[in-house]
Amino acid sequence: MSRVRTPSGPPKVLVKEGEKMTVEFDLLNHELVPKQEIAKKDEIDEILKKYNITKEQLPKIKSKDPVVKRIGAKDGDVIKSTRKSPTAGVSIYYRIVVR
Repeated sequence: MSRVRTPSGPPKVLVKEGEKMTVEFDLLNHELVPKQEIAKKDEIDEILKKYNITKEQLPKIKSKDPVVKRIGAKDGDVIKSTRKSPTAGVSIYYRIVVR
């Protein structure tokens, strides 16, 4: 996967599948997609302790989800989504990656 800047806008992602090359937009730069990142271990531990839950009790996200693939998350990783809202301000949401 490599990035290419096109004259008409934001960087595109080139994806090579065998001999075929396709151009896709970078979904992480879309205005409707919240900031996504793999949460750090200490942050996960803090959230689990605060809510007295286990990782398995977090909401799930499939490993085949395009965002999961794009950020390089693996099964068992926790994804941190930071959402901006005109009414709620900023909200943070955690999900565990599952098959």
